[in-house]
Amino acid sequence: SGRSPGTRADLTLLINTEDHRTGYSTLSSECSPQHYCTVQRKVQMYSISLFIINLSFLLLNFNTVHIYKIIFPILIGIVMADFASGMVHWGADTWSSVDIPVFGKPFIRPFRQHHIDPTAITQHNFIETNGDNCMLTILPLAHMAYKFLTYHAMCLRWQSVTLTNQIHKWSHSYFGLPRWVMLLQDCHLVLPRKHHRIHHVSNHETYYCITTGWSNYPLDKMSFWRMMERLIERMTGHKPRSDDMEWTKEMD
Repeated sequence: SGRSPGTRADLTLLINTEDHRTGYSTLSSECSPQHYCTVQRKVQMYSISLFIINLSFLLLNFNTVHIYKIIFPILIGIVMADFASGMVHWGADTWSSVDIPVFGKPFIRPFRQHHIDPTAITQHNFIETNGDNCMLTILPLAHMAYKFLTYHAMCLRWQSVTLTNQIHKWSHSYFGLPRWVMLLQDCHLVLPRKHHRIHHVSNHETYYCITTGWSNYPLDKMSFWRMMERLIERMTGHKPRSDDMEWTKEMD
């Protein structure tokens, strides 16, 4: 059945993550909710509120009469959000370090922890799952809320960006997903579980886009990420994924 981990690869991934539970728990103890920066949590909640307000405006003002005018901008916005999610994901996985001042512990550390225990994200609450993504779009969301009546359909890309980590969480959830979410995954309208698994079984070197995943195949065929890595390594001398590999070694 497509509703449970029924493949060997699924089971292998789930079993492998259990091997790192102890190490992950140690790392997570420093990043538990009570250790969250109060300012960060408040900004997350404000950002999520803006997202909900804008989404409500969109639903209340939706009109099928002019739907033909917004279909293409919506699709372009979703593709842009998918590509943006890949750029952020690739940058955090490949070049960033937990030791970066200000941003390292609150924003980069979760990426490292996720590679150690991919299924831990399924235990996060709504704010912990979506807060950071909403923070990335706080300025456009605030502008959209302030001048909503003059918005263009391309603004929907900001709604797509804010939902990215919720979609990512669903791609790691093998039990208890609503049927409508599984339907969206099966139709590849959001990131499917099988599709995202490629990122985790390939040493986190490909398939970085995690909104819909539509951009992953063409970017992979173009060797886009490898070209970017060679360029940056040539310019800076830094090796890609060195920080991520150090974290993985510590847990082995």
